Amino acid sequence: MKKFFLTNLLFLLTLNILIKSFWILGIDRGVQNALPASEYGIYYALFNFTYLFNILLDCGITNFNNRTIAQNTILLKQYFAKIIPIRVILAIVYTIVLFSVAFFSGYNSYAFKLLCWMCVSQILTSMIEYLRSNIAALMLFKTNSILSVLDRSIMIIFCSALLWGHIINGRFKIEYFVYAQTLSLFITFLVALSICLIKTGRIRIHFDWKFSIIILKYGFSYALLALLMSFYNRMDSVMLERILPDNGVSSGIYASGFRLVDSVNMISLLFATILLPLFAKMIKEKQKLNDIIKISFHLLLLITVGFVVVSVIYSNELMALLYNKHISESARVYRILSFCFIPISMTYIFGTLLTANGSLKKLNIVASLGMVLNICFNLVLIPKYREVGSAITSIIAQSVTAILQVVLALKIFHIKFELKYCLRIVLFVISLALIGIVIHQININWVYRIIVSLILFVVCAFIFNIFNIKELVFFFRSEMASKLKKDND
Repeated sequence: MKKFFLTNLLFLLTLNILIKSFWILGIDRGVQNALPASEYGIYYALFNFTYLFNILLDCGITNFNNRTIAQNTILLKQYFAKIIPIRVILAIVYTIVLFSVAFFSGYNSYAFKLLCWMCVSQILTSMIEYLRSNIAALMLFKTNSILSVLDRSIMIIFCSALLWGHIINGRFKIEYFVYAQTLSLFITFLVALSICLIKTGRIRIHFDWKFSIIILKYGFSYALLALLMSFYNRMDSVMLERILPDNGVSSGIYASGFRLVDSVNMISLLFATILLPLFAKMIKEKQKLNDIIKISFHLLLLITVGFVVVSVIYSNELMALLYNKHISESARVYRILSFCFIPISMTYIFGTLLTANGSLKKLNIVASLGMVLNICFNLVLIPKYREVGSAITSIIAQSVTAILQVVLALKIFHIKFELKYCLRIVLFVISLALIGIVIHQININWVYRIIVSLILFVVCAFIFNIFNIKELVFFFRSEMASKLKKDND
C-alpha cells in the first residue's frame, strides 16, 4: 500500500509541479502584471465571492461519493445516473442565490458581467470535481492526475496567445482571462465526462426523488463542512474589498501575497486527493493507517517547513520576481501568509483522515470555530491594519483549526508519538531554519542560495531520519522490478 501510495503521489506531484510552476511564474504572473492592482483585486474578490456559495453546487455530494464509491465500487453506475440530474438542479439554485446576493450587496454592472462568466466557471469546476471523485474512487490516480492539470494546461495555451501573441488590440483585460478560464474548464469537463461514461458503460440518466433526498441528507454534513471551511479560507479578500473604500487595491495586494501560498497549497490538496479514497478503503478493510499517515506527514513536513523558511527569508526577492507593483506590501503579507501552509497541510492529512472516517460532526464544530475566529478578527484588524490584519487573521484561524483536527485524529485512531520522536521533529524544524539563515549570509545570487538551502533541507531530512534510506532504496528497487516484469510480459 505504501508503494502504491508513493508511486501515484510521485506521478501526481511531478505533473502538477511542472504545469503549475509554469502557470504561476508565467501566466498568472503575466496576467497580474498586465493589469492594475485594483482591476485584478476586483476580480479576485469576485472569484472568492462566487467560491463562498460553492456549497450549493455540491451539497457535500463529491466527498460523500468519493468515500462511498471507494468502499463500494459496484455502486458507480447506479449513483452516476442519479446524481447528474441532482447537480443540474443544484447549479440552477446556485445561480439564483449567487446573483440575488450580488444584487443586494450592491455590485455594479461591470461586476455582474464578470460574475456571469465566473458563475459558469464555478459550475464547470464543481462538475469536474465530482467526475474526478469517481475516477479517484476507482483508484485510477494517474488518470485523475492528468485531469487535475488539464484545464491549466489548456489555459496556458490560451493565455500565452492573449498575453504575448499580439492577437488582441490594446491592453490585456481581465475579461479575456475570465473567458479563457471558462473555455478551458468546459473542455476539461467534456474529457472527464467521457472517461466516466467509458467506466460506467451505457446509463439512463433519470431523476429519483427518494434517492436525491437520501443523498442530500447524507451529504449535508460534508456540505456544511465545505461551507464553513470556505468561509475561513476565502472570506479575507471579500471582507477587504467590502470594508475598505480603496476600489479593491488592498484586496489586490492581499491576492499578490496569497497567490504563491495558494498555489503551493495545491501540493497538500494533491495529497488529500489520493488520501481520501485510500483512507476510506483502508478503514473499511481495517488496515493499519500508521505507515501512510507517517509518510504523508514526513513528506509534507519537509515541504511546508522548507517553503516557510525560504518564503520568510526571500519574500522581497520572490515578490519582485513575480510582480512589478506593490512589491514591499505584497512581501509583508506573503511572509505572514506563508506560515498558513503548515496548518493547512496538516489539515489535508488529519482532516482528510477524519472525513474518511465519517467524523463530520466533530469536523464541523472545529470549522465553525474557524469561521467565527476569521470573521471576528477580520472585523477588528482590517480597519486598522488593512491587508496585514487579514493575513494575521488567516494564520490564527488556520492554526487553531489544524491543531484541533490533529488532536481529534490522534485521539480517535489512538495514534501516539513518543517524546523522542517529537523532539526529533522539533530539532529538524530548527535545523531547517538555521540552514536558511546561514545560507542567506553567503554572497551569491539569491536563486543559488535557495537551491543550496533546498538541497541541504533534503540532506537534513535523511540525517534526522525523516526519510529512511533503506525504505527509499527498497521502493526504487521494487519499482524497477515491476517495470522489468511488465517489459518481460
